Amino acid sequence: MSFLAEVAGHYLPYSDALETIEPDEHETFEKIAQLMGHGADTVHAKYKRPVRISHAKAHGVVRAKLRVAQELPPELAQGLFAKAGREYDVIVRLAHTPGELLDDRKVSTPRGIAMKILGVPGELLQYPGQENGAGAANQDFVFDTGKAFIAPGARSFLQAFKPNAEIAPHLSDTTKGVVSDLSRGTNAVLHAVGLNSGKLDFFGHPFLHPLSEQYYSQTPYRYGTYVAKFGILPTTPGLLALDNQAFEPKDENGLRTDVREFLAQHDAEYAFCVQLATDAEKMPIEDATAEWPEDVSPYRQVASLVIPRQDAYTPERAAYVEGLSFSPAHALAAHRPLGSLNRARLYAYTVLSAKRREELGAARREPASIDEVPA
Repeated sequence: MSFLAEVAGHYLPYSDALETIEPDEHETFEKIAQLMGHGADTVHAKYKRPVRISHAKAHGVVRAKLRVAQELPPELAQGLFAKAGREYDVIVRLAHTPGELLDDRKVSTPRGIAMKILGVPGELLQYPGQENGAGAANQDFVFDTGKAFIAPGARSFLQAFKPNAEIAPHLSDTTKGVVSDLSRGTNAVLHAVGLNSGKLDFFGHPFLHPLSEQYYSQTPYRYGTYVAKFGILPTTPGLLALDNQAFEPKDENGLRTDVREFLAQHDAEYAFCVQLATDAEKMPIEDATAEWPEDVSPYRQVASLVIPRQDAYTPERAAYVEGLSFSPAHALAAHRPLGSLNRARLYAYTVLSAKRREELGAARREPASIDEVPA
């Protein structure tokens, strides 16, 4: 009997009881939104325009396809992956993690990929203030480098984020660059012995080509009948080759420069993977710092994210995507975000997105067609 056949049937069934709701956690969510809003005001004053409080600087905005695998076992054929071979249009935004427009040559931080999958079938998550259902039915996923988050839950995240919101925007890129160099050097030593520090990585992420990296949801989601985390892993030879090449940002927007150069000449494809939970203790819902053991439940491919060659960053696309929000509130009920951090995101993203749209003078909207993205 194969390993997967052996664990099949032992996957953790989804239940509302898997989440532990703290009686005062909404107060924590409000404090997070207030703190992030204050940080957004500081950054607004710095750049003389509103920017996203996280994933502020984009280095790619592309049209893509998500193609569901032709044959999936029942435990993987869930939600938007239920129909074999189904194809979805996707808007993909690549960005670094911080809520500042940092010089890529000086500061290297974790990167992220935000996906907006258009026209998903099924019951939508109902969350106050979210745009889904207003003429569009979309599924958003937000991924970052690293399999786990730097804080277990909302309360600890509030404490960890304070210096970032209150101090970091006032520091120069040169000062941040010194911290980044020191952190990156220490992390290189840790990586050499098979370890890493998420906190150091936030300031000193290795200089890697952003298209060559692996991206993860870090937090759990409902997966139809089950519970899962998600991953996006590069598969095409051109992407895999980037991982073995020296990478040095060419200019202050060096990540963008290299993404545009690569996608102007190459197609890119990633495996969209699912890691199903098997044990609520070994794979906790409320601790986002916990890596789920892959020897118990590996990441398994359910779809392909296909990015055809194109100009990956034009002024028209950049302007268009600034009016969009990528939020866990845009979701199918079958893929509801789980855990304290995700509950905080549901609240804070909705509040902060509305604030940014108001400052931009942009109406609330969700795209109904990929043709809305400037070609």
